[in-house]
Amino acid sequence: MRKRLLLAAATLVAADASVAETVELTIDTDEPIGRIDPNIYGQFVEHLGRGIYDGIWVGKDSDIPNRDGYRLDVLDALMELDVPVMRWPGGCFADQYHWRDGIGPAADRPARLNASWGGLIEPNSFGTHEFFNLAELLGAQTYLNFNVATGTPQEAVDWLEYITSDSASALAKERRTNGRDEPWQVDFYSIGNETWGCGGNLRPAYYADLYAKFATFLKVAGDDQPKRIISGSHEGNIDYSRVVLEHPAVVNQADGISVHFYTLPTSDWSDKGDATGFPEAEWISTLARTLRMNDIIAEQLAMLDAVPEGGELGLYVDEWGVWTNPSPGEPGGVLFQQNTIRDAIVAALNLDIFHRHADRVPMTNIAQMVNVLQAMILTDEERMVPTPTYHVYHMYKPFQGASSLPVAFESPAYRHDETSIPALSASAARTEDGSIVLALTNADPRTAHRVDFGGHWRVASGEVLTGETMDAHNSFDRPGRVAPRPLELAGTTRIIEVPPQSVMVLSLEPSP
Repeated sequence: MRKRLLLAAATLVAADASVAETVELTIDTDEPIGRIDPNIYGQFVEHLGRGIYDGIWVGKDSDIPNRDGYRLDVLDALMELDVPVMRWPGGCFADQYHWRDGIGPAADRPARLNASWGGLIEPNSFGTHEFFNLAELLGAQTYLNFNVATGTPQEAVDWLEYITSDSASALAKERRTNGRDEPWQVDFYSIGNETWGCGGNLRPAYYADLYAKFATFLKVAGDDQPKRIISGSHEGNIDYSRVVLEHPAVVNQADGISVHFYTLPTSDWSDKGDATGFPEAEWISTLARTLRMNDIIAEQLAMLDAVPEGGELGLYVDEWGVWTNPSPGEPGGVLFQQNTIRDAIVAALNLDIFHRHADRVPMTNIAQMVNVLQAMILTDEERMVPTPTYHVYHMYKPFQGASSLPVAFESPAYRHDETSIPALSASAARTEDGSIVLALTNADPRTAHRVDFGGHWRVASGEVLTGETMDAHNSFDRPGRVAPRPLELAGTTRIIEVPPQSVMVLSLEPSP
């Protein structure tokens, strides 16, 4: 007999509002979509603003408590997330990065101009050893971006050998001289980044030639090769990826292709909208834009399926997240922005979308991990605070490695002015121990929605994250203003209320 979880949801409305139709939400436990690769919860670390320096790396001589130069507070917080994979060194920075600048004694490393981000000085005190040691500390896989625009195939080949070779080669010996005896593992690499833009403004046919050339020589010893990722399109230039894939030597030397998509509250790159103090019109426009992720993934997958052997490639959403105007009055740094309950809703909506495409999307990388764009963590000298987005990633940890289950329902609408979006989002999965985990997100900032389990299922446990206002956020003075709280459950809980602007993660079990 087909097992299904039937949920009925009805809105709680103000006196002057109409009553929404009852929604039946069905989770099919018999036909899973696929395993939710933990790498869907991947992170992105770029040499940008205070993302690395002050954010992750303070150096061994810093007064800020650290472990071998990594800030302890940030390190501990990241360990709590079970970070599965980290992408480094960019981003746009990758195509000006030369790996030899970041090895050897720190005092001997050259200072360079970071022409990609603000013209700041890049001290190169965080380089290959620091990145791979951080990955080991976190238990994370590694994802490298190779420099195509200002680098050469030989430079990339040498770097890969320096990192991974267990031989007696000159490069392996140099790594040992610099303090690392055993080789590290490179799990993924991308040849170039945004090659249609900051990665060189390359024509797709020209980039395809470069990709084929680099990929021909980028190999490691043995059978355990890194997965190879093509630098693909953004949401508006899908033809770029299509042309690249027409090259006869590209698809058969690749495991996946990337797509980039950022959520701008106004959809205007010249004035993206503010991180705080925004009106409801920008709340709903932000969520409407981020929901486009589902269509973008569907369009990209259809394009891959239309290319010979393209259907075998994974789709890697290796840059995504909210991008606003920099937050005024906040600690300095390029692309530093405050992180609010709106960002938490965006994170949950996208994670639900990625779960629905778990069979074709093996990795995503939110931009970025610390102090940049939609960050997990914000720092200011010795102070650190986790963001609402951090809390969503922590709440969603049970989904890592679980089996994604199809969800079908018709959501009530949330409307403001001329814009309408679904008020509710949901995703479900069966965890490795056989339990059912369900995420519910209410994008409506004014109306609560109730979910009725009809006596067949009960909530065994759960957490809810919400905020007092649309821009509620954590500050260094109030670090716990937006934080998850456990649900207070009594007996056989068959009705649950999802508050306005909130994210819930529930564990379900049969009702007694």
